[in-house]
Amino acid sequence: MDTKPIHFDEMLAAEGSVRAPYHAYEAWFSKQNPSRLKAKSKDAEAFFRRTGITFNVYGKEAAQERLIPFDLIPRIISSREWTKLAKGIEQRVRAINMFLYDIYHRQEILRAGIIPTDLIAKNDAFLPQMIGLTPPGDVYTHIVGTDIVRTGEDDFYVLEDNARTPSGVSYMLENRETMLQMFPELFSQNRVKPVSDYPKNLRKSLAACAPPNCTGKPTVAILTPGIHNSAYFEHSFLADQMGVELVEGHDLRVVDGHIAMRTTKGHKQIDVLYRRVDDDYLDPLNFRPDSMLGVPGIMDVYRAGNITITNAPGTGIADDKAIYSYIPDIVEFYTGEKAILRNVETYRCAEPDALKYVLDNLAELVVKEVHGSGGYGMLVGPAASKKELADFEQKLRSNPANYIAQPTLSLSTVPIFVKKGLSPRHVDLRPFVLVSPNGIEITPGGLTRVALQEGSLVVNSSQGGGTKDTWVLEE
Repeated sequence: MDTKPIHFDEMLAAEGSVRAPYHAYEAWFSKQNPSRLKAKSKDAEAFFRRTGITFNVYGKEAAQERLIPFDLIPRIISSREWTKLAKGIEQRVRAINMFLYDIYHRQEILRAGIIPTDLIAKNDAFLPQMIGLTPPGDVYTHIVGTDIVRTGEDDFYVLEDNARTPSGVSYMLENRETMLQMFPELFSQNRVKPVSDYPKNLRKSLAACAPPNCTGKPTVAILTPGIHNSAYFEHSFLADQMGVELVEGHDLRVVDGHIAMRTTKGHKQIDVLYRRVDDDYLDPLNFRPDSMLGVPGIMDVYRAGNITITNAPGTGIADDKAIYSYIPDIVEFYTGEKAILRNVETYRCAEPDALKYVLDNLAELVVKEVHGSGGYGMLVGPAASKKELADFEQKLRSNPANYIAQPTLSLSTVPIFVKKGLSPRHVDLRPFVLVSPNGIEITPGGLTRVALQEGSLVVNSSQGGGTKDTWVLEE
């Protein structure tokens, strides 16, 4: 393996020595027979295939179901590094919840001129139906996935906030389970913080958000769009792990002012619905009338205080990549504190000066749709062809408000296992956060996504990326 990485290598220091978090792992790895590791890698693939750990890729043709690639070299984070990250994530999530409450109530941040009014008023993710409506416990974002990238020893940046319906937690859990089965000795030699209690904590957190009119033990269910959704494996997995029902829109109806699910013994009331259906499809009486995925009248039940919808409708405004550029100001406005975690410098293409800069420097920038996700609809300038750059220039000129641009960051690398041994690849990290009236809980680690192609900066599984287990070491 090259001992002089161009990018910050999380395992190897610049002079080739092993960084402290990897000491014990590297000592173990150096004694392993490569053929054993190759066999284990095949075992992991077989396990994922047997378990059905797949995702759907959407393209020009019909959706294709694929196995998510798994790399058996863990990404290791020290306790000190994690403490800083966790503080920054908690501060950010707290501020986002306060921001969401504010823009659906008094809109003090708009009155103060911190955020342009048009950025909210003309935003498709802003739901007028939520104005004046307060979710139980004042919690909007019950489950958050914050995407973080690293560029140096102590340089962490938030790439984006996933406050709507963040996915990937099932891969985090299955990655750990796979590693525990394949290399149990590693977990006796390294004091790794556990992640396996996430489903139990998720159910507990959701139950704590039950609506005020709920009496007795809250009934929790997960609403899925169905088997053709890209994250259906995760919906099914979490329902099974939490011991709750997985339901589709046609399983639910309004009964006596509550949402009830069909069972063999009649209809049973649901108190907390963890929905994995987008806002537009949630209620055909309030949003898209052609939706077959939601529940007619659920928003009326919500307004009456008879159900908790997680995450709350309208939270997608916090996912907007133009709003993202204001998050440091949002943090300071609501908490009175400077943001612990930095944003990536962001150019809002809706602004003429920013658009001119982006068009002049397109080949060096990453351009994203403001409501984009999964790596779709984005341009990585340094990796784009002349035709792709020209085509994207036309998109920018025709609808500049739909895009933001960012510099191409030198993402940190973590080794993956290849035929020749170890080889560095770029990674990001999605820690998962649970929010309830009882507080904010961050699972130690999260989902590390890795760009399996050498030199690639695109880590999304839909674009050919893979995943690896993420270890946070105990003190």
